[in-house]
Amino acid sequence: MPDARTMYDQRPMKLGYPELDRLSAGYFIPSMAAHVDDEPRFSRILLYLERLRGPSAGATACVLGCGPVPQPLRLLLKRGWKAVGVEPVEDFVRSANEFVGVPGTVRSGVAEAIPLPDASQDVVFFENVLEHVDSPRLSLAEIYRVLKPGGIAYVTTTNRLRFSLVGHNDEYRVPFYNWAPKLVKESYVFLHLHYRPSLANFTERPAVHWFSYADLCALGRDAGFSSFYSPLDCRRPEDAPASGNPLKRLLQGSASLLGMIQRNALFRSLALTQVGSDIFMCRR
Repeated sequence: MPDARTMYDQRPMKLGYPELDRLSAGYFIPSMAAHVDDEPRFSRILLYLERLRGPSAGATACVLGCGPVPQPLRLLLKRGWKAVGVEPVEDFVRSANEFVGVPGTVRSGVAEAIPLPDASQDVVFFENVLEHVDSPRLSLAEIYRVLKPGGIAYVTTTNRLRFSLVGHNDEYRVPFYNWAPKLVKESYVFLHLHYRPSLANFTERPAVHWFSYADLCALGRDAGFSSFYSPLDCRRPEDAPASGNPLKRLLQGSASLLGMIQRNALFRSLALTQVGSDIFMCRR
């Protein structure tokens, strides 16, 4: 890989690492295409949604920040939802439309300015994007705007409280990054964007926002959402295990433990420190 410092001699520094857009597309499109089948996980999310809002036949949905290989979007269309995708990276828009097989299903746009009418969507899926946006507050306000009254946003994002014995954090090749002080995080973001793009897997938009479950509830209330649920709250004892993660299997696999978590504030709080990165936000 060329020396970024040398290449800055011919390039304004504010433009960041040379050809990061090309590097990002070259890394993410093949890696996403190689991912395992996402249908079992997303089918569970749709089951939880049905328990929250009732049957979803013919419902409208937006998959915001759908990425280059939008398996959830394709599954929604397959199940009869009136679904669209929105994606900020042009190379990803092209790849996503090819993957879905319906031209124009995925359109270009950002979370802070969603290209959809007011009150037009029953559900907005916003998975693994909130940590990357320029403004979480504006993004959630936009999601609230495009949701119908009674609509639901499903958000998955970073968890600044999650603990891994090896420091795994899903976003940076820096152990225990989510526990680092904000100043240290900002310095790693700078290094990624200007000198070492492999730090955050060559993304043009590294994760710069880190949340707890309570942080997400507070942001949602600021945007106008009225109530909040974790997937833990929607589970039932007869449900299949929700994850290969041993901690999630422990928390969700036992009917007695699940009931204890769902009905005890302290146990629920403890569980959400580790599995609190997924949240349903409901509009009145």
